[in-house]
Parts: sequence; structure tokens; C-alpha cells
Amino acid sequence: MGRFSRLLAPKFLAFSKIDDDGPILDAGCGTGSLTCELLSRTSQAMIVAVDISSAYIEYCRQNVSDHRADFDVADLTKLPFADCHFEQAYSQLVLDFVPDTVRAFEELFRVLKPGGRFAAAVWDARGGLVFNRMFLDTAAVLDEEAGVLRKKNFTRPLRQPGQLTQVALSAGFSGIRADELLIRTEFKSFADYWAPFDGKDGPIPAYYSKRPTDLRAKIKDAVRRAYLDGDQDGPRSYVAVALAISAVKIM
Repeated sequence: MGRFSRLLAPKFLAFSKIDDDGPILDAGCGTGSLTCELLSRTSQAMIVAVDISSAYIEYCRQNVSDHRADFDVADLTKLPFADCHFEQAYSQLVLDFVPDTVRAFEELFRVLKPGGRFAAAVWDARGGLVFNRMFLDTAAVLDEEAGVLRKKNFTRPLRQPGQLTQVALSAGFSGIRADELLIRTEFKSFADYWAPFDGKDGPIPAYYSKRPTDLRAKIKDAVRRAYLDGDQDGPRSYVAVALAISAVKIM
């Protein structure tokens, strides 16, 4: 999903109406897509980017050289910052993976200064992520375990419209705006589409790598036919929609 987070980041920050007030928290920075966009849209603010994955943090340290960015390992449910520390906090495509989403929102509220701004975005996995559904719906026909994965994928906390707003309100945020952010996921060929599923990151590659060899072959062939949709192999463009909110801490 890394290449798609890079596409989403500009639209997410445009929706969020970011300014140069700092410090700014990137909560769940991953490989640094949002951090880089934050740096490009500010000139003075310090960016503190955290992730629970030490591998991601090391990657960011090696690949993002701007002195205004600081990368650290941290758990979003136990942020290592004082109360009222940040002017702004942003979280893109991560809060729905945090085991205790309510606690994460409470922590983000805690570390923001009064008047501080917060924004978050997660994929609309059920209704707005075509390339993901293509794999899951196809595999679920062939394998019950894929059906289990599909259900888990579509029913994660925050992935239904309105849930981001509900949890943000319960954490104490006010002035909430909600919107849907649309990008297009572009693939050069089926091989380009399929490559991430043969990787190591994410629940789908983890599921696929553990299936028997013959079942993996059947799933890949069926997904390939879905991708081709009766046409020749080649480029495909699919819609991807993220659910987004922005909010303010008023105390």
C-alpha cells in the first residue's frame, strides 16, 4: 500500500488544511509518505513521526534526510509525549490497525495543545477499495480461510462510514468535518498488480504465503482472470476511497 499512501497524502493534507504551526505529529508514519508530504507543505515546523515498527523507523531514518523530521518507535496507545505538546497531529492509514482504537484517539487528544488540530484517514475497505476486494472476493470463493480474512478486513474498527467521527467525538474532539478522498490505483499489468500479494507486509500476503502450493496457484489464476476481465493483459485503473475526518481539541 506504500505507493498508494503517497498518492493519498497530498489530498489528505489538502482536506486537513495544514499550516506551519508546530510541532506536528505524524502518528503511524510507516515508510514516511505522509511525513514527506508534511515536510513539503511546511517550511519551519518540526515533524515528529512515530511508528510501532522499528523496521519502518529505520527505513525512514535512512531515506528522509530533512533535519526537521525526527523518527521514533512509539505505540499510539502509549505515546511518550507530555500533555498538550503538539499543535497538529495527523494519522494516515494506520488507526484501523491499532488494537485499541479508542485509546489511540484518547492519546492523540491528550498530546495536542488546546486549539490543536487533528486529522485521520483510513481506507473504505468494503465500499471503496476495488483492487483489494478483487483479491478477497475471488479467494473467498475458493478458500474458507480467505472468507475469514475478508470478514476481518471489512469489519475492522473505523472502516465503516461514520465510525471515525464517532470515536473522535468520544475522545473529546470537536468541530469535526468528514469527507471521502478518492484516488486511482494504477497498475501496468497483472504482474504489477499481483506483486504486493507475493510480498511480506500486510494481512493478505501473510494469508497467501501460508496456503498450500496448489491452492495458491488456483487463487492466483482466478484473480488473474478477474483482473483481465475478458480483455488482454495490460494497464488497469481502479478507484480507491479513504474515509477522512478533521477535528479540533477545544478545552
